[in-house]
Parts: sequence; C-alpha cells; structure tokens
Amino acid sequence: MFNQKKFIVSHAPFWHDGSSLSTKHYHIMLAATLAVIPGFVQYGGPAVAVVCFSIATAMIWEMIINKIAKQPVTIGDGNAALIGLLLAMMIPATTPWWAVLTGTFLAIVIGKQIFGGLGGNPFHPVVVSMAILSLSWKGIFDFNEALLPYDFNFTMAYPLASLKAFGPDSISSFSITDLLIGRQTGGIGSTCGIALLIGGLYLILRGFIRWEISFSFLAGAFVTAFLFTLFGEEGKYAGPLFHIFTGYTLIGAIYLATEDSSSPVNFIPMLLYGAGCGIMTILIRNIGAYVDGVVLAIFLMNLANPLIDKIRPKALGKVA
Repeated sequence: MFNQKKFIVSHAPFWHDGSSLSTKHYHIMLAATLAVIPGFVQYGGPAVAVVCFSIATAMIWEMIINKIAKQPVTIGDGNAALIGLLLAMMIPATTPWWAVLTGTFLAIVIGKQIFGGLGGNPFHPVVVSMAILSLSWKGIFDFNEALLPYDFNFTMAYPLASLKAFGPDSISSFSITDLLIGRQTGGIGSTCGIALLIGGLYLILRGFIRWEISFSFLAGAFVTAFLFTLFGEEGKYAGPLFHIFTGYTLIGAIYLATEDSSSPVNFIPMLLYGAGCGIMTILIRNIGAYVDGVVLAIFLMNLANPLIDKIRPKALGKVA
C-alpha cells in the first residue's frame, strides 16, 4: 500500500478577519461613554459613583459565577463591564448601592449566566434587570421623585411622566433642543440625544451594530406616534420627535435591541424585529399603564425573536 499522508482540514471559517468580541464590547463602551459624560457633568459625583460601582459589581458577579462553575474567567472579554455600564446609563444618579448591586446580579446571573453565558441568553441581560428592578422598586426608578428634590438644575422634569399624568398640554413648553442636549431628568446616560446619536452612528459605521435594527426601531416608533397624532383624539398624544428623544428610546434602539444573541441575524427579520420594538414602545406609552415602554417592548420582541428569524424570502429558482 502507498504510504499516503492524510489531508487534514479544519472546519469553516478558514480565514479570520482579526475581529473579536472583546474589541466589539470595548468599542460599544467607548461609544456609550459619550452619553455618560453629560450625565457626569449634570449629576457630578453621585453619577460617577453609580457608574463605577455598577461596572465593578457586574465584573465581580461574572467572576464569582466563573469560579463556582469552574469555568475560565471571562471578564476580560468586556461583556460584563458593558452590561454594568448600560445598566448604570438607565438608572438615576441617586440609586442606592444595594439597588445597583441587585441590578448587576440580575443582569449577570439571571439574565446571562443562567442561560449558559455570552451568546446563550435569549433576552438582553440589562432588559431583564431593568424590568425586574422597575417593577420591584418603582419609587427608586421614578426619575422625578429620585432627582427633582436635589439641586441638579434641570430645565424640565421627566417628560414622559408629565405626558402620562397631565397630557400633551403639560409638554407644550418642552424644547426638542433641550431634549437633545439632556436638559431633562432621566437615567445617567439616556438623556443626551446628540451624544447617543453620535455613538450610534459611530457603531453603525464601524459595523459593530446592525443599522437595520436601529433604523427600523426608530422608524417604527416615529410612524406609530405620527399615526396616533393623525388619527387619534385631537390634542391627546405627543408628536413623534418627542417620543424619539425622550425616555429610553435612543438607548434602546442603539444599545439594547441590537444585542447579538437576543436579536435576529437575517435582513427581513431584523427590520420586523426593530419595527416591532418601536411600535410596541409607542403603544405601551400611549395606551398602556407604564410611562416608558422601551424595556417591555424589547423584552417581548426578544421573546419573539426565534420565530421572527425564521422568516426568510424564498431562494431564487427554488420550487415550492
């Protein structure tokens, strides 16, 4: 017999483009920091403390789970730090330490590690954490109650709360410019619209998030809010730009809905998924019981994601 050598090949992919998950996470954190800086300027030391504590405890919870499960320590990939940063961006600067600690535990342990870790979670960990926190301690995450007693020099109270309580007349004096530059109560990193948009544009141009989801999210919210003002009871609903630049809309469209493991990977499903998030957000705000519907909207669309991602156009030339 011939003395032949075996031809051994590895499985695809055969070429690595040099990208890594850690690089992606660090770039997302860099973009998110643009929106956190105005929060530091507005709230000062308390905001810095909340952000640092949130990032630190998220990494500690991840390391604890790694040790308990006898897995390699994964805090170096930046995902735990990113989760801690995004959570801190959505909560008030006056959030007590125990609530931040509970929030990072819910995000890392319940939202991520219980499903097997990075890539296995069907829901965005921060969405899971915020949903539980806001339902459990409503007063802590009531931005007006949490922030207005302190001298933070706000131009306006939390716009969505005013809209829900008093109707569109209460927000007639709200300036879109003030919303864009963050002169409103809200989460540490969720109020400055310009900073969020710049960060989102950077991530899209670098290919770190899918523009299809962010664009369809904002388009779905815009069109739905416009239809409410067009066909709804006159003077009852706020305009689309108000909804785009208030609450968690931008942070949801850019940083939460676009998470890889909880969102679709195919083109048409991405558009449907993003549009569904935007539509559900406005429906919850306008006719639901909650002030801001972004967290619940993304949570529901995460749940529907496996079914949505099966929607694909028929291949060319294929006979049904």
